[in-house]
Amino acid sequence: MRRAASWFAGQFPWGAFAFGRQGRFFETGEVRLAILSLLSEGPKHGYQLMKDLEERSGGMYRASAGSIYPTLQQLEDEELIEATRQGGKRVFRLTEAGRAELAKDPEGVQRIWERAQRCEDWGQYMQPENFAVVGVHVPLAAVLRASLKAASHGHADRVRDILERARQELEQL
Repeated sequence: MRRAASWFAGQFPWGAFAFGRQGRFFETGEVRLAILSLLSEGPKHGYQLMKDLEERSGGMYRASAGSIYPTLQQLEDEELIEATRQGGKRVFRLTEAGRAELAKDPEGVQRIWERAQRCEDWGQYMQPENFAVVGVHVPLAAVLRASLKAASHGHADRVRDILERARQELEQL
């Protein structure tokens, strides 16, 4: 079940809610790459970076100061970014070494922002009033569990038909 949960969470941003576990938006090393990518667009302070990450994910990922500032410090220690003071805030900008580091993994950067785009698409529906249908003890999770169970017992075609009819009916609401 853990493997299925992991696959599902990777396919759908809200998949982690359905399985009652905390999903991870970023894989190991991706916060660092995302920050470098954002700084390639121009100088930003830490709060701007946090807001940009939240906006690009449609609110599905909310960076904390506890994840952003230590990463910024590490990037600064590695001389991939540099900080200056502007209006009492530390503003970070990419160095040439940072640009070179970013250029090493263009596919990784593309993967991050494609995932963020998928999340942004879903994020518009993830409002607090909609949480009544997602989660471990609510209808959507129960339907998902029953669907996976039936499909694993050789009824995948029937499950697909039932879910398609349900989708059509919901879209008519």
